Amino acid sequence: MTDEVKNETVTDEAAAAPVEEAPAATPKSKSDKDSKKKQRQLEAEIADLKKQLEEAKAEAAAKNDQCLRIAAEYDNFRRRTQKEREGIYTDAYGDALSALFPVVDNLERAAQYSDGENVAKGVEMTLKSVKETLEKLGVSVIDPIGKEFDPNLHNAVMHVEDESVGESVVVEVLQKGYCRGERVLRYAMVKVAN
Repeated sequence: MTDEVKNETVTDEAAAAPVEEAPAATPKSKSDKDSKKKQRQLEAEIADLKKQLEEAKAEAAAKNDQCLRIAAEYDNFRRRTQKEREGIYTDAYGDALSALFPVVDNLERAAQYSDGENVAKGVEMTLKSVKETLEKLGVSVIDPIGKEFDPNLHNAVMHVEDESVGESVVVEVLQKGYCRGERVLRYAMVKVAN
């Protein structure tokens, strides 16, 4: 065969064989690359935001739980202190009454006598017992005689002219006053000199 014939044969064979097309090379444009890059960035940001949201939800749940616990503790504290306050009042009231029982006993003993001497002796013992009881309770007598009138301790019900003492000096106590520490339980009813 000659060269011409060889070329024809090769050309015929090439024409007879099915032609496989090579995949067309599609050049990626710059805008496609940019959009994919932006999409990846957005997906990363979304994932980060989801993670932050979950952390914030967990933190909020923890704070809510903490607030509920504090509220419950405060409520328990309030109830406990109210119960303690009531208990303290009841105990103090009971202690004060218990301190008065010996006085009642002495009055009952004094009431059993009919002669004046024993009654007077019983009243004297009762009065002594009352004074001791008041001392045990921390109560003291306000003794203002000869002292200057103090409206924080005394209640002036009368004024008298007395030149032997200075002005506004207590000259007589009509009813004793009592205090416990700094607190006045009953003001002393007094006469004051002008």
